[in-house]
Amino acid sequence: METDLQLAQRAALVGAAVALKHFAALADLPREVKADGSIVTAADRAVEAAIREVLADARPDDSVLGEEAGESPGAADRRWIIDPIDGTRLFVAGDDRWLVLIGLEERGEIVAGVAAHPAQGSVWWATRGGGAFEGRVVGGRVVADTPIRAGGSATEPAGSRVGIVPEDWGLDLVAPLVAVAPPQPWTIHPALMVARGELDLAVQTGGQIWDFAATSLIVTEAGGSYSGLSGDERPGAGASVYARDPALRKQALELMSGS
Repeated sequence: METDLQLAQRAALVGAAVALKHFAALADLPREVKADGSIVTAADRAVEAAIREVLADARPDDSVLGEEAGESPGAADRRWIIDPIDGTRLFVAGDDRWLVLIGLEERGEIVAGVAAHPAQGSVWWATRGGGAFEGRVVGGRVVADTPIRAGGSATEPAGSRVGIVPEDWGLDLVAPLVAVAPPQPWTIHPALMVARGELDLAVQTGGQIWDFAATSLIVTEAGGSYSGLSGDERPGAGASVYARDPALRKQALELMSGS
Protein backbone atom coordinates (compact mmCIF):
# COMPACT_ATOMS: atom_id res chain seq x y z
CA MET A 1 0.00 0.00 0.00
CA GLU A 2 1.39 3.41 -0.92
CA THR A 3 2.17 5.82 1.88
CA ASP A 4 0.32 9.10 2.33
CA LEU A 5 3.32 10.94 0.90
CA GLN A 6 3.44 8.67 -2.15
CA LEU A 7 -0.27 9.22 -2.64
CA ALA A 8 0.12 12.99 -2.34
CA GLN A 9 2.93 12.94 -4.89
CA ARG A 10 0.93 10.80 -7.29
CA ALA A 11 -2.15 13.01 -6.94
CA ALA A 12 -0.04 16.13 -7.50
CA LEU A 13 1.46 14.65 -10.67
CA VAL A 14 -1.97 13.69 -11.98
CA GLY A 15 -3.18 17.22 -11.32
CA ALA A 16 -0.04 18.66 -12.89
CA ALA A 17 -0.60 16.70 -16.08
CA VAL A 18 -4.15 18.07 -16.36
CA ALA A 19 -2.94 21.61 -15.66
CA LEU A 20 -0.20 21.43 -18.27
CA LYS A 21 -2.69 20.50 -20.99
CA HIS A 22 -4.65 23.67 -20.23
CA PHE A 23 -1.43 25.71 -19.87
CA ALA A 24 -0.49 24.70 -23.40
CA ALA A 25 -3.80 26.07 -24.74
CA LEU A 26 -4.31 29.28 -22.76
CA ALA A 27 -5.96 31.15 -25.62
CA ASP A 28 -8.94 28.81 -25.45
CA LEU A 29 -9.19 28.67 -21.64
CA PRO A 30 -12.45 30.07 -20.18
CA ARG A 31 -11.91 32.22 -17.09
CA GLU A 32 -13.99 34.25 -14.68
CA VAL A 33 -13.59 36.46 -11.64
CA LYS A 34 -14.74 35.20 -8.23
CA ALA A 35 -16.53 37.34 -5.67
CA ASP A 36 -13.21 38.00 -3.89
CA GLY A 37 -11.66 39.35 -7.09
CA SER A 38 -9.45 36.35 -7.79
CA ILE A 39 -9.45 34.55 -11.12
CA VAL A 40 -10.75 31.01 -11.60
CA THR A 41 -10.57 28.97 -14.78
CA ALA A 42 -11.77 25.66 -16.13
CA ALA A 43 -8.22 24.45 -15.47
CA ASP A 44 -8.51 25.09 -11.71
CA ARG A 45 -11.69 23.03 -11.54
CA ALA A 46 -10.39 20.23 -13.77
CA VAL A 47 -7.16 19.89 -11.80
CA GLU A 48 -8.99 19.75 -8.47
CA ALA A 49 -11.45 17.17 -9.82
CA ALA A 50 -8.57 14.97 -11.01
CA ILE A 51 -6.79 15.19 -7.67
CA ARG A 52 -9.98 14.46 -5.74
CA GLU A 53 -10.57 11.36 -7.87
CA VAL A 54 -7.12 9.99 -7.04
CA LEU A 55 -7.55 10.66 -3.32
CA ALA A 56 -11.08 9.28 -3.16
CA ASP A 57 -10.03 6.07 -4.86
CA ALA A 58 -7.08 5.50 -2.51
CA ARG A 59 -8.47 6.94 0.76
CA PRO A 60 -12.27 6.90 0.41
CA ASP A 61 -12.89 7.58 4.10
CA ASP A 62 -10.79 10.77 4.29
CA SER A 63 -12.28 14.25 4.05
CA VAL A 64 -11.05 16.63 1.36
CA LEU A 65 -10.93 20.43 1.31
CA GLY A 66 -10.26 22.13 -2.01
CA GLU A 67 -10.23 25.76 -3.07
CA GLU A 68 -12.76 25.27 -5.84
CA ALA A 69 -15.16 22.55 -4.61
CA GLY A 70 -15.09 23.21 -0.87
CA GLU A 71 -15.08 20.46 1.72
CA SER A 72 -16.35 16.93 1.26
CA PRO A 73 -17.17 15.03 4.46
CA GLY A 74 -15.09 12.16 5.73
CA ALA A 75 -12.96 11.15 8.69
CA ALA A 76 -12.84 13.87 11.32
CA ASP A 77 -9.13 13.35 11.97
CA ARG A 78 -7.79 13.17 8.38
CA ARG A 79 -8.23 15.90 5.79
CA TRP A 80 -6.54 16.43 2.44
CA ILE A 81 -6.12 20.12 1.53
CA ILE A 82 -5.83 21.06 -2.16
CA ASP A 83 -4.90 24.20 -4.04
CA PRO A 84 -5.22 22.96 -7.62
CA ILE A 85 -3.49 25.96 -9.21
CA ASP A 86 -1.80 28.29 -6.77
CA GLY A 87 -1.15 31.49 -8.70
CA THR A 88 -3.94 31.41 -11.29
CA ARG A 89 -3.05 34.95 -12.36
CA LEU A 90 0.44 33.71 -13.23
CA PHE A 91 -1.05 30.68 -14.99
CA VAL A 92 -3.33 32.67 -17.29
CA ALA A 93 -0.48 35.09 -18.06
CA GLY A 94 1.68 32.22 -19.29
CA ASP A 95 4.09 32.61 -16.34
CA ASP A 96 5.56 29.25 -15.26
CA ARG A 97 5.72 30.02 -11.50
CA TRP A 98 2.28 28.58 -10.59
CA LEU A 99 2.02 25.52 -8.38
CA VAL A 100 -0.09 22.51 -7.50
CA LEU A 101 -0.31 22.17 -3.70
CA ILE A 102 -1.50 19.21 -1.62
CA GLY A 103 -1.32 18.85 2.15
CA LEU A 104 -2.55 16.21 4.58
CA GLU A 105 -3.84 17.28 7.98
CA GLU A 106 -4.20 14.78 10.83
CA ARG A 107 -5.85 15.87 14.08
CA GLY A 108 -5.23 19.53 13.25
CA GLU A 109 -1.58 19.12 12.27
CA ILE A 110 -0.12 19.11 8.75
CA VAL A 111 1.79 15.84 8.41
CA ALA A 112 2.57 15.67 4.68
CA GLY A 113 2.88 18.24 1.94
CA VAL A 114 3.72 18.36 -1.76
CA ALA A 115 4.34 21.50 -3.83
CA ALA A 116 4.88 21.09 -7.58
CA HIS A 117 5.92 23.64 -10.19
CA PRO A 118 4.61 21.60 -13.16
CA ALA A 119 5.70 23.97 -15.92
CA GLN A 120 9.23 23.84 -14.51
CA GLY A 121 9.26 20.08 -13.95
CA SER A 122 10.11 20.42 -10.26
CA VAL A 123 8.53 19.19 -7.04
CA TRP A 124 9.08 19.67 -3.30
CA TRP A 125 7.76 17.59 -0.42
CA ALA A 126 7.96 16.94 3.30
CA THR A 127 6.56 14.71 6.03
CA ARG A 128 6.35 15.64 9.69
CA GLY A 129 9.60 14.54 11.29
CA GLY A 130 10.92 13.21 7.98
CA GLY A 131 12.67 16.25 6.54
CA ALA A 132 12.12 18.20 3.33
CA PHE A 133 13.21 17.34 -0.20
CA GLU A 134 13.11 18.53 -3.77
CA GLY A 135 13.17 16.54 -6.98
CA ARG A 136 12.47 16.57 -10.67
CA VAL A 137 9.54 15.15 -12.60
CA VAL A 138 10.69 12.93 -15.48
CA GLY A 139 8.30 10.77 -17.45
CA GLY A 140 5.53 11.40 -14.96
CA ARG A 141 7.65 10.21 -12.03
CA VAL A 142 9.50 11.96 -9.21
CA VAL A 143 13.26 11.42 -9.43
CA ALA A 144 16.46 12.76 -7.84
CA ASP A 145 15.19 13.41 -4.33
CA THR A 146 17.58 15.92 -2.74
CA PRO A 147 17.37 17.02 0.92
CA ILE A 148 16.92 20.76 1.36
CA ARG A 149 17.81 22.98 4.31
CA ALA A 150 17.00 26.55 5.23
CA GLY A 151 20.08 28.64 5.85
CA GLY A 152 21.82 31.95 5.50
CA SER A 153 23.50 34.38 7.84
CA ALA A 154 20.83 37.06 8.37
CA THR A 155 20.08 37.72 12.04
CA GLU A 156 17.68 40.64 11.53
CA PRO A 157 15.33 41.81 8.76
CA ALA A 158 17.55 44.71 7.65
CA GLY A 159 19.67 43.52 4.77
CA SER A 160 18.12 40.07 4.66
CA ARG A 161 17.10 38.32 1.46
CA VAL A 162 13.33 38.76 1.15
CA GLY A 163 10.70 37.47 -1.26
CA ILE A 164 7.15 38.82 -1.51
CA VAL A 165 4.22 36.91 -3.04
CA PRO A 166 2.10 38.06 -4.77
CA GLU A 167 4.49 40.76 -5.89
CA ASP A 168 1.82 43.46 -6.21
CA TRP A 169 -0.65 42.68 -3.39
CA GLY A 170 -0.60 43.77 0.24
CA LEU A 171 2.16 46.30 -0.28
CA ASP A 172 1.14 48.36 2.76
CA LEU A 173 1.63 45.28 4.95
CA VAL A 174 5.19 44.66 3.81
CA ALA A 175 6.24 48.31 3.39
CA PRO A 176 8.22 48.43 6.69
CA LEU A 177 10.04 45.23 5.74
CA VAL A 178 10.91 46.15 2.15
CA ALA A 179 12.13 49.55 3.36
CA VAL A 180 15.05 47.78 5.04
CA ALA A 181 15.33 44.74 2.75
CA PRO A 182 14.38 45.30 -0.90
CA PRO A 183 12.51 42.24 -2.23
CA GLN A 184 14.39 39.80 -4.41
CA PRO A 185 13.11 38.39 -7.71
CA TRP A 186 11.88 34.80 -7.52
CA THR A 187 11.61 32.03 -10.06
CA ILE A 188 10.06 29.50 -7.68
CA HIS A 189 7.67 30.22 -4.81
CA PRO A 190 9.56 32.31 -2.20
CA ALA A 191 8.65 29.87 0.60
CA LEU A 192 10.50 27.14 -1.29
CA MET A 193 13.47 29.47 -1.71
CA VAL A 194 13.50 29.89 2.08
CA ALA A 195 13.44 26.11 2.45
CA ARG A 196 16.36 25.88 -0.01
CA GLY A 197 18.39 28.51 1.82
CA GLU A 198 18.15 30.99 -1.07
CA LEU A 199 16.03 33.53 0.86
CA ASP A 200 16.01 34.46 4.54
CA LEU A 201 12.39 35.65 4.63
CA ALA A 202 9.26 35.32 2.54
CA VAL A 203 5.89 36.98 3.04
CA GLN A 204 2.72 35.78 1.39
CA THR A 205 0.39 38.74 1.79
CA GLY A 206 -2.88 36.82 1.75
CA GLY A 207 -4.41 33.40 1.33
CA GLN A 208 -6.33 30.52 2.84
CA ILE A 209 -5.23 27.27 4.47
CA TRP A 210 -4.79 25.60 1.06
CA ASP A 211 -2.20 28.24 0.13
CA PHE A 212 -0.05 27.40 3.15
CA ALA A 213 -0.64 23.78 4.20
CA ALA A 214 2.07 22.22 2.03
CA THR A 215 4.61 25.04 2.01
CA SER A 216 4.46 25.61 5.78
CA LEU A 217 5.47 22.00 6.41
CA ILE A 218 8.17 22.01 3.75
CA VAL A 219 9.78 25.12 5.27
CA THR A 220 9.62 23.90 8.87
CA GLU A 221 10.91 20.43 7.96
CA ALA A 222 13.79 22.14 6.16
CA GLY A 223 14.68 23.75 9.48
CA GLY A 224 12.94 27.07 8.85
CA SER A 225 10.03 28.74 10.61
CA TYR A 226 6.46 29.61 9.63
CA SER A 227 3.48 31.45 11.09
CA GLY A 228 0.56 33.71 10.32
CA LEU A 229 0.70 37.37 11.31
CA SER A 230 -0.64 36.50 14.76
CA GLY A 231 2.27 34.16 15.37
CA ASP A 232 0.07 31.07 15.09
CA GLU A 233 2.20 28.33 13.58
CA ARG A 234 -0.80 26.44 12.19
CA PRO A 235 -1.70 27.48 8.63
CA GLY A 236 -4.93 29.41 8.20
CA ALA A 237 -6.49 32.39 6.49
CA GLY A 238 -4.61 35.66 6.10
CA ALA A 239 -1.00 36.59 5.46
CA SER A 240 1.92 34.35 6.38
CA VAL A 241 5.64 34.66 7.03
CA TYR A 242 8.35 32.09 6.29
CA ALA A 243 11.85 32.54 7.71
CA ARG A 244 15.20 30.83 8.06
CA ASP A 245 14.65 30.63 11.84
CA PRO A 246 12.06 31.59 14.49
CA ALA A 247 13.96 34.64 15.74
CA LEU A 248 14.09 36.25 12.30
CA ARG A 249 10.42 35.49 11.70
CA LYS A 250 9.42 37.13 14.98
CA GLN A 251 11.50 40.21 14.19
CA ALA A 252 9.85 40.48 10.77
CA LEU A 253 6.39 40.21 12.35
CA GLU A 254 7.25 42.95 14.88
CA LEU A 255 8.59 45.19 12.12
CA MET A 256 5.50 44.81 9.95
CA SER A 257 3.14 45.34 12.88
CA GLY A 258 5.02 48.44 14.04
CA SER A 259 5.53 47.04 17.53
